[in-house]
Amino acid sequence: MKLSLLSCLLVSQALASSMPAIYSGIKPKRGASRDAAAVYHQRRASNQAATECNLTLPIAPKIVIISMFTPEANTWHHRPDFDLLAHNISLPGLSPLFPDIHCDDTGSICQVVTGEGEINAAASINALWLSSSFNLTSSYFLIAGIGGVNPSLATTGSVSFARYAVQLDLQYQISLSKDAANTSIATIPQGSDFASEYPQDLYGTEVFELNNKLKSVAVSLARQAVLDDTTAAQAYRAKYPSPPANAAPSVVECDSGTSNTYWSGAVLGDTFSAYTKLLTNGSGVYCNSQQEDNATLEALLRGAIAEKLDFSRIILMRTASDFDRAPPDETEQEHLLTAEQAGFGPSIENIWLAGREIVQDVVGKWDEVYEQGVKAENYVGDLGESLDGTAMRDIGLLA
Repeated sequence: MKLSLLSCLLVSQALASSMPAIYSGIKPKRGASRDAAAVYHQRRASNQAATECNLTLPIAPKIVIISMFTPEANTWHHRPDFDLLAHNISLPGLSPLFPDIHCDDTGSICQVVTGEGEINAAASINALWLSSSFNLTSSYFLIAGIGGVNPSLATTGSVSFARYAVQLDLQYQISLSKDAANTSIATIPQGSDFASEYPQDLYGTEVFELNNKLKSVAVSLARQAVLDDTTAAQAYRAKYPSPPANAAPSVVECDSGTSNTYWSGAVLGDTFSAYTKLLTNGSGVYCNSQQEDNATLEALLRGAIAEKLDFSRIILMRTASDFDRAPPDETEQEHLLTAEQAGFGPSIENIWLAGREIVQDVVGKWDEVYEQGVKAENYVGDLGESLDGTAMRDIGLLA
């Protein structure tokens, strides 16, 4: 079945005229331009109106790029390597802010933009795999976004690849005083009495484990890229007394922490580092903070349970736009609210620079390497062993 021109042009004129007004009041994230979302949708609508869609449905992409908001999406667009705006397919159930799936001219590379936060991420990914317009059974998924970084493990502009994603905010939080002036808060795993006790009340989304062998392949590819950096980012890094915080951006292997709450501070960072180790039985190393990954992975897991996709074909890549705690000469409040860390620009560019190496390798070596899959040697999945055929579970409570 061919994708009709009428389908491809759906709502494009309305989008072109209405999106600037819709986006004028949205607060930018991590230094993004206030006009970025409006420009994104004007550009998308204009391109969509000129597109003659002739892809055969269902589209079977070799790789799907998962972006969360406008700057993460835009960094892939208008590049000479491939044209991700060649085809724009409107899907019911996607975010009203990002209603299209973008694909290159062959349908080999596609992109979904979920919207920010856990709810948006889960809803958009569910809409993607539930759609009859796509066959994702052999597709790879590259989650490619920005986030905060632990300065003891990496610096701004760095590219991290995760084996584990941990849901940091699915815990008890207790105000330790009835005095409003005392803002001290204790964080304790749900159903537990102590911070060091494994959570006794589990929802199933607390931690996911991904294909470590595929992660290693992605790391090797990303290390071929020459990462972007700026003098402004270097100047802010110099506030930190030691490497890797004050060093150049690099590609690192460490794990991702999900929280709807946009948090910052050393006390919270140390708490979440300990929680990551707890949930992964000592093997996880928290380094990257973000707002979507566990939700994205839960939605993909449900697609895998329905045999609509392969959970072992997921790569989780985050670039560092800012530090998750202050340098010695700043308060935590100053660091979060007013400091000009200058990491946003390099982090966005490095999504493209590192991600391009992965995308091109998957497409270019599809027949000989990727079509048959990169077989996982570790457990892959969730706490509940929802997927069959994986290695022995090593996350969660072990008998």
